Amino acid sequence: MTRILVVDDEPDLCEILCFNLENEGFETEYAYSAESALSMIQEGRKFDLLLLDVMMESMSGFDMVRKMRAEGNETPVIFLTARSSESDLLAGFESGGDDYIPKPFSFPTVLARVKAVLKRTSQSAAEGIGIDKEHKTVLIDGQPVTLTKKEFLILSLLSENKGIHFTREQIIGKVWDEDTFVSDRSVDVHIARLRKKLGPYADRIVNHTGFGYVYVKQ
Repeated sequence: MTRILVVDDEPDLCEILCFNLENEGFETEYAYSAESALSMIQEGRKFDLLLLDVMMESMSGFDMVRKMRAEGNETPVIFLTARSSESDLLAGFESGGDDYIPKPFSFPTVLARVKAVLKRTSQSAAEGIGIDKEHKTVLIDGQPVTLTKKEFLILSLLSENKGIHFTREQIIGKVWDEDTFVSDRSVDVHIARLRKKLGPYADRIVNHTGFGYVYVKQ
């Protein structure tokens, strides 16, 4: 069952959202502060989606999501907020949010956005490249692919820094031990093998002459 965490400092709003979501077949939990919600997540409680208020005391919803993303948590987030200017909208997306619903809102609007984000993120997980750093595994279109340790480290480095170029020297410095001699050619060979294993997604890793290797954004 899909689990949704509702985070808002208005208890009545949390109760209403949870009640309606449960009537639609979702499992819900709630928290009245970003700190409480973050603690739940850091304790290992898993959620498929967060409905998160922005303006809360102490820690804002934006700050909470920035911290989540910095810790590697990619749970999709829909912001709920009375702040609806273009700058607020951009700040929400830049912090790592997936959607943004201005208050006041109707529940049908919330439900439609919830379903759309869940559908989009589930498709993204099933298709493309999935990297699990904790277990050092890679999925291509949902199927496991065997990489060497160096291939995995190179893919992780590039994919975590989408759009940023890395020279061969920089890759060597971040992937190989300091006391190991590695030639530029060795980097090219490892990346050629890695791209072959990525199959239809080989073109995600591009070499721009004079700049280095880069993982292009999806």
